[in-house]
Parts: sequence; C-alpha cells; structure tokens
Amino acid sequence: MKLSAKKSKELGDFLDKKVAEYNRPAFIKDDPISVPHQYNRKQDVEIAGFFAAVFSWGNRKTIIRKTEELMQLMDRSPYEFVLHHTDNDLKKLLDFRHRTFNATDLLYFIAFFHHHYSRYDSLEDAFVRPWEDRKPAPEGWEAERALSAFYHYFFSLDGALADGNSATLVPPRTRKHIASPEKNSSCKRLNMFLRWMVRRDGNGVDFGLWRRIGPDRLICPLDVHVARVAKRFQLLTRQPTDWIAARELTDRLLALDPEDPVKYDFALFGLGVMEKFA
Repeated sequence: MKLSAKKSKELGDFLDKKVAEYNRPAFIKDDPISVPHQYNRKQDVEIAGFFAAVFSWGNRKTIIRKTEELMQLMDRSPYEFVLHHTDNDLKKLLDFRHRTFNATDLLYFIAFFHHHYSRYDSLEDAFVRPWEDRKPAPEGWEAERALSAFYHYFFSLDGALADGNSATLVPPRTRKHIASPEKNSSCKRLNMFLRWMVRRDGNGVDFGLWRRIGPDRLICPLDVHVARVAKRFQLLTRQPTDWIAARELTDRLLALDPEDPVKYDFALFGLGVMEKFA
C-alpha cells in the first residue's frame, strides 16, 4: 500500500525525530560500533568494525565483549596483526569462539585480511575494485552486484598461495559467515558495516571514511526487529526478511530522503530494539 503524501510527510517527520534522538554520540557506548570507535587509524577502524559487524547477532553486550576479546588477542592493533603476525601469534586465537564463529573461521578471516591489505590501503577496495574493474565500467556503485562480488573476492583464496609458502583453503563452514545477495540474504551485517564506513553527517556515530560509495546507494540493514517496525509503518510488505525485502524497504526510505535513506536505520532500530515498538 502506497502512503498518501500527507501520511508520508507525517511519517518522515516522525522518523527524522527518531533519527536525531539516536544518531548521536550517546548511542555509541552500548552498540558494537563502540569497538571501532576506539581506534584512529583507518585500517584499524575497518578491521575492528568488520569483526564487530560480523559478530552482530544476539545480545549487544556479548557482541561488544567478544569483539573486545578478539581485539585484545590481536594486541589491540588489528592492522599490524593481520599484516605481520607470526605462527605463535595465531596460536593465541585458537580458543576464540563467538556463537557459531570459531577459530577455523577466524584464521581464514585473518588470511583474507593479510592478502587484501598486502595489496590495498583500504578495505573499501574490496567492495569497490571488483566493481570498478569491470569492463565496461557500470554506471555507479550498485549494492547487489558489489556485495555479490565481495563474497566471491573474500573467498578467492581457496587453493591460492596466500603467503608464498602454503595454500589457503576455504573451510566450507566459514562461508556461512559472509552473506550474499546471490543467496537472497538480507546481508544485514554487511549493510550495517557499509553504513558505518560510508555515511557521513558529522554526528559522530558513523565514520564516513569511504568516498567511492555514495550514501544514497546503501541498503538499509534489515533484521526481524527493523522489519517488524517497518511493517507497522507500511514501509515493508514482504514477509521473509531477505534481500528482496531489504531492497523494498530501502526504496521506501529513498522516498523519504533520496540522499541518505539509511539514516532511518537509527530510527527503525531504536524503535524496534530499545523501545520495543510493535
């Protein structure tokens, strides 16, 4: 059902107020984004943020605690760790667990980061370069194809010589920790990570480190809490919480703010998780 112009204006005004309420520094301390906020170097922010996002299912306090634990195991210098770790350094990671994510998965993630940062300055390249390198270059960054390309790039070490001495094989179990639109996943955690890296509004929550992806191209992170609130406001009609639903929601949010639709993640998340709005 399409909202009338009046209802759309009223909804936009209400959600804008909720965005202003949650999109401020006080939001940081109780959210997984608090972990990358402890760092200043771009690459440290990217790596800490990526792990915080990947770990983001379940209780937020547990997510923060486990991400902090991993950063401690990496000597609180994740960029230096992924580039210059020794075999003894890796042994420190063998007991790490977070829900279904274990040391097998973690060691592959470290191998990927070593591979990537040995070649590129920023993790942004992992989300952009496969897109830019296509011939002919497409018109503008597009989330669905870019996230699918990132999935294949992330797991491209399968059988490749990662360190010049030994082959890195992708553990089959690790593939479930990186979502892809090709599998019709909502890609909630990747979209949240992209929101952190791309959005820039000066409010101090999202980092706005990346410049080659426009905020208007992002997809709203969608989980059951956000979906429940979005359906209440007639911003979402699709029942499964999948990629199609994430696109539907984002299209509706674009009508409210064509330049920065994903800012409404603050409002929908806050209403769903903090206010238990139903």
